Amino acid sequence: MTGADLLLSTLEELGVQVIFGFPGGSALPIYDALYRNKKIKHIRTVHEQGAAHAADGYARATGKVGVALSTSGPGATNLVTGIATAYMDSVPVVAFTGQVALPLLGRDSFQEVDITGVTLPITKHSFIIREKEKIVKKVKEAFIIASTGRPGPVVVDLPKDVMSSEVDPGCVDREINGFISSFQKKYQTTSDIEEKIDKAVRLMEESKRPVIYAGGGVVSSRAWKEVLELSEKISAPVAVTLMGLGSFPHEHPHFLGMLGMHGTAYANYAVSKCDLLIALGARFDDRVIGKGSEFAKNAKIIHIDIDQAELGKNKSADLPIKGDLKEVMKKLLNRVSKRYLKDWLQEIEVLKSKYPLNYKNEGLKPQYIIEKIWEITKGDALIATEVGQHQMWAAQYYKFREPRSLITSGGLGTMGFGLPAAVGAKIGRPDKIVFNIAGDGSFEMNCHELITAARYNIPIVVVIFNNGSLGMVRQWQELFYNKRYSHSILSEEPDYVKIALGCGCNAIRIKEKDEVEKAILEAIDSGRPTVIEAMIDKEENVMPMVPAGEPIYNMLGV
Repeated sequence: MTGADLLLSTLEELGVQVIFGFPGGSALPIYDALYRNKKIKHIRTVHEQGAAHAADGYARATGKVGVALSTSGPGATNLVTGIATAYMDSVPVVAFTGQVALPLLGRDSFQEVDITGVTLPITKHSFIIREKEKIVKKVKEAFIIASTGRPGPVVVDLPKDVMSSEVDPGCVDREINGFISSFQKKYQTTSDIEEKIDKAVRLMEESKRPVIYAGGGVVSSRAWKEVLELSEKISAPVAVTLMGLGSFPHEHPHFLGMLGMHGTAYANYAVSKCDLLIALGARFDDRVIGKGSEFAKNAKIIHIDIDQAELGKNKSADLPIKGDLKEVMKKLLNRVSKRYLKDWLQEIEVLKSKYPLNYKNEGLKPQYIIEKIWEITKGDALIATEVGQHQMWAAQYYKFREPRSLITSGGLGTMGFGLPAAVGAKIGRPDKIVFNIAGDGSFEMNCHELITAARYNIPIVVVIFNNGSLGMVRQWQELFYNKRYSHSILSEEPDYVKIALGCGCNAIRIKEKDEVEKAILEAIDSGRPTVIEAMIDKEENVMPMVPAGEPIYNMLGV
């Protein structure tokens, strides 16, 4: 077999069923092997960035490792934004990049780029395979790195001659047991865990106003059941990050919604009032904590995370605990006593009734459309988003019931992410209805991936909130730049319905509130990729809003 055949047989062994990619010169041996391969499905996107985002969306929706493939040079560099997106949100993706033959490396050869060097700061690991006998070992190591501990992307560079050369399967290095044991040590729970659990239990038992702050690590570690049990056991309301949405049931009385810049007012007030903050798999991001010195300033902080680097990085904790969240939570639950804090829970209910999420339900409103999507799907859809106002409306108004039901770019805030990510999510979870909530500005970034959806008949529904502007940029310019709308008004927009039709998708334009339900049902029932363009108010803003750098209790629109 060739090196490329060995690569694909290794991926089969690892359970890979789909690869998102785009062919090119240095990757031709791999694509030749794919031509012969009958088990792995290849989805050719329109652009390599789309392949990276689709692999990311697949990984977020399924919990499996997503796989992207490109050629060398520009093919590889086109993956970079998608790799960085996965890195910031701790998503397990392995990106394979074709590379020029080994004798041509370092000679500025045609389509040569040092992609392992380029991606060094935005991957868990990146490396080049120079020996054909090491293909199995290195590919398996890449998957272990991507999926173990705190997940993240790995880049594997594949020289053309290594992929083309013949390999004797009997001479292949397949030993990875030593690597597994040494790598897992990095994520071992701290040695003084029993002492720290005792301290955490004491803090919980002394607390009168506890709040759980749950991040994406709850999803990665599959600890959502433990979080629910802890919340109910110690009467702790739960505020989540954008990445944590779905990790706690939206309709539970303890649920506070998202906190931070565009979080619910009652979540922000509850965190500001609490005397104990239990941070679970969260990294105290600036969009969450606002002015760091004021964030939960009246509280003791317990911070549990698998990554030592996150402990104390953005906010000091009174009790930092390094370890796998699910395992630490199990230890906590075995020791902590059940408590009912009636006064605190009543205070939370007062905050919820006094400061609910609300909007003026007149005309065609984006919030209403999202509520209608939730109602029609009964909360059982996967919701992908682009980045901007529409993303925040989705986070606020769709009631996420299950983990992995929100597919969105949080840390990097990547416009153009949602459409290809929705494609990947639908391929990974074909049983689910998949929506992509988009703004007109974000949609334009990667709208060509509608061609991918049409080519493979992937029945996603794209809802474009068309407000004729880069909505979030325009909102900031309105509020903080005295309405100087510099390059944020999209005065000469294309016809998105015609674009969708031209790409081979269905398309619907709606302008009135009473058209919403019919359009959503028609899109779902069509069995085809469908775009719904919703002509919304140009000046609709996302509220509440915490101005950048302000304490989270200082909100506009409350």
